Amino acid sequence: MSFLVWTTLFAAALVVSLAIRAWLLARQVRHVALHRDEVPAAFRSSVDLAGHQRAADYTLAKVRLAHWQMVAGAAVLLGWTLFGGLDLLNAAVRDAVAPRAGALAYEVALIVAFVVVGAILELPFEWYSTFRLEQRFGFNRVTWRLWLADTAKGVAIGALIGIPLLAGVLWIMGAAGTAWWLWAWAAWMAIVVAAQVIVPSFIAPLFNRFEELKDAPLRARVESLMARAGFAARGLFVMDGSRRSAHANAYFTGFGSAKRVVFFDTLLSRLADGEVEAVLAHELGHFKLRHIRKRMIAMAALTLAFFALLGWLSTQAWFYSGLGVAPNLTLPNDALALILLLLVSSVFGVFASPLFASWSRRDEFEADAFASTHASGRDLASALLKLHEDNASTLTPDPLYARFYYSHPPAVERLAALVGRPSEPIAP
Repeated sequence: MSFLVWTTLFAAALVVSLAIRAWLLARQVRHVALHRDEVPAAFRSSVDLAGHQRAADYTLAKVRLAHWQMVAGAAVLLGWTLFGGLDLLNAAVRDAVAPRAGALAYEVALIVAFVVVGAILELPFEWYSTFRLEQRFGFNRVTWRLWLADTAKGVAIGALIGIPLLAGVLWIMGAAGTAWWLWAWAAWMAIVVAAQVIVPSFIAPLFNRFEELKDAPLRARVESLMARAGFAARGLFVMDGSRRSAHANAYFTGFGSAKRVVFFDTLLSRLADGEVEAVLAHELGHFKLRHIRKRMIAMAALTLAFFALLGWLSTQAWFYSGLGVAPNLTLPNDALALILLLLVSSVFGVFASPLFASWSRRDEFEADAFASTHASGRDLASALLKLHEDNASTLTPDPLYARFYYSHPPAVERLAALVGRPSEPIAP
């Protein structure tokens, strides 16, 4: 392939992906705004108009922010590629680091510099989302002091753990011969699996406080559910999610014997015991129906394909020149190729979004059905409705937008599957 053909293909994919995303965002804005002043029939007995309008306004605010993030992201992507930004960064890091510290240090420094610049460019949107949008709708509880502390911890963890791991992968890429991509993939998957054990036990507690679930009746109910479902976990924990947000959640984390159940304190303060049990039953469904295992296998396969593609593209001159970058002549290009492939994947990955979203929604329906057989479907429906209200999730998303992006089924479809026909009232 010539570099001109590759440039044209990349530019065309970028334009088409942007057009699709902009069209979908516009549809979502129109649809949510059109239905802002009327609660869907199935929810009129349980959701008041003010709450429905607040959810619509919150959704519209997030969509508008997403629009500007899309525009800025496209500008940054073009800046890194066709406008020569990555080429300039590569030359600067190469000339500053390689002569003094060698090839491996140069490659690590290039990726670190790329990540740092990207994080700085993303800061305005992160700040606005946290301290303006989330604050306006009453969700943000992060103080500037806590935000700075989280940032400092993240940087420290990245430096102490991330950089050595990155150096190890890059070393394998340079030392393992023509099959380096296979060995690099194996090393990366080992890191991913290890993280399932290390993050819950050592990293997460640096950011949040985790305490054993002390509510005896609820604990007994949860343990009974887990016994019925044949599930074992190391512990039941409550996380102080309210320190940062009013949003509520529950999740499983860990791997093998290190699995643990975590409830946000905001979730426990809002839901009745039966509803908590139903939410947990849903999460258990993902494990018992092997959704987690299937996703890990799919991720492993996609990661293998990514590394295999990287192994081929890293040897193709047109891949670099077609994206506005001059490959190194005397130094390895592994880090440079990795950055470029990540940038390209953000464009072509848009076209795969509906497939992964559809798969995820199917899993959610299956987990809901599992929860209905091991707990109360009505309690799950009631809990989901409360969470939709508390999280200000719109009840009236644009159908096509939801099909393209939503990893969870829209509330009307999901709750109707739990309690009956869409026209039936859904009460908390």
